[in-house]
Amino acid sequence: MSRLRRMPRRRSYDQYCSAARALDAVGDRWTLLIVRELLAGPRRYTDLHADLPGVSTDVLASRLKDMERDELATRRKLPPPSAAVVYELTERGRGLLPVLTALARWGAPALAERRPTDAVRAHWFAVPLMPVLAACGAGAGAEGVVEVRLDEGVFHVRLRGGPLDPSDPSGSSGSSGVTYGDGPADAPDACLVLDADTCRAVGAGTLALADGVRDGRIEVAGDSPLAKALRGV
Repeated sequence: MSRLRRMPRRRSYDQYCSAARALDAVGDRWTLLIVRELLAGPRRYTDLHADLPGVSTDVLASRLKDMERDELATRRKLPPPSAAVVYELTERGRGLLPVLTALARWGAPALAERRPTDAVRAHWFAVPLMPVLAACGAGAGAEGVVEVRLDEGVFHVRLRGGPLDPSDPSGSSGSSGVTYGDGPADAPDACLVLDADTCRAVGAGTLALADGVRDGRIEVAGDSPLAKALRGV
């Protein structure tokens, strides 16, 4: 007689508490960082592994399966000629953006000094920077795409419909249509050139964007309404 395989018990805090339930889904190591990567859009497994230095292939595969089970992420096959399999966030998964934004702001003081062992990717600065760019654009009624250039690389932020609203992470009210992508934009409406320390300070709220532009720490290129808003014009 074949022996029935016992399924592993799902780990849980077993507490009737919304915070505990949330941590049941995203409290494991690496899960929120996978969410951070997928906020930039669909990613292949190999790309996720490359941008999550330190995670083992087994752990990454396990976390992705957990995220599919908890309906935070899905996977699909791209049409030919690519035919690659990519992972992407569900609406519920994208709802974690305000959580990551708050964590990034809370953790910003710990970035005052970069450790010799620290890996860095340019797009890791996107999440804390997004609310700042959104607020600048909304204040002037300007929308569009901002390309951000650091020595470490390039990413871009799309601003639509106003500032990031933590109470409406899905953007259904039109007030939080803010997303980002890794790499350069096809046709950016504005371009920011700055170093990582300046980008960290702006995202942490210790340096106003307008002050960084005025002091020459941030260069803003472009003639669009969005570029002028970022310059403070």
